[in-house]
Amino acid sequence: MNRTQWKGIVCAVLSAVSFGTIPLFALPLYQHGMNTPNVLFYRFSMATVMLGAVMLLRGHSFRLARNQIVPSLLSGLFLAVTCLFLFLSLWHLDAGVAATVLFVYPIMVALIMIVFFHEKLKPAMGICMFLALGGIALLYQGDGSGKFSVTGLVYALLAGLFYSIYMVNAKKSPLRTLSSDTLTFYAMLFGLPVFLIALRGGSDLRLPPDAFSWGCLICLACFPALASYLLLAFALQYIGPTMTAVIGVLEPATSVVIGVACFGEKLTFRLVCGILVILFAVTLTALGDRLTFARKPEK
Repeated sequence: MNRTQWKGIVCAVLSAVSFGTIPLFALPLYQHGMNTPNVLFYRFSMATVMLGAVMLLRGHSFRLARNQIVPSLLSGLFLAVTCLFLFLSLWHLDAGVAATVLFVYPIMVALIMIVFFHEKLKPAMGICMFLALGGIALLYQGDGSGKFSVTGLVYALLAGLFYSIYMVNAKKSPLRTLSSDTLTFYAMLFGLPVFLIALRGGSDLRLPPDAFSWGCLICLACFPALASYLLLAFALQYIGPTMTAVIGVLEPATSVVIGVACFGEKLTFRLVCGILVILFAVTLTALGDRLTFARKPEK
């Protein structure tokens, strides 16, 4: 393994771990009396400004073609709703469980591509979907210890669904020619009105109550958003999407560790099995093309 590949692996690991820190900064904000729309409005606002500054420093373009405006607006909607459902799920689920359920989105992307874009359903993908459903069922059958509710499970699944739609929109619309930083910048910028609507036009917007809350908001914008995105871009460049996706299993793993170590969350044997089954299914999904290539090399 050469130096570039090692750099890519390090970037992918740091990106996944950064994204997994969402509960580390979001849950204290809830404990300090902030609600979900307020938290997300500040997060998106700060992250948009930060990313815009990085783009200016790196000389990246902000230009949108005319046919990219509507898809960009839709991307903002899908990303904002994704975050809204994910952060709402943290009220009802342990952090590791919420992050793991969200992480089924690669399987949802594959399913959307099969249903709406007529891609062929491969046997391996069918197995992955079955495994993911089985893992979710294990989460649902928790024995009562820990924080769990059907409402939270639905929120996390909806977060995964809307993130899947966001990914497909980026892949199948004119946005596919945009650089990843421009795409993300406009998705966050155009997502802000969703939170203003949730805040009743801004009338329910409240300032963070103390310096600690301001610090959590800055970290929430900096680490799970900006740092994770920038490191992800480098990882994709150095080691490609397949290996980056496989290393991405560290995202929910990080949330599990944070939930247990920092917030006293408890994991039963059944929940651990459910999490592992889901992560295994997603890893197989990420490796699907590579495994197929290994079985049937091109002539």
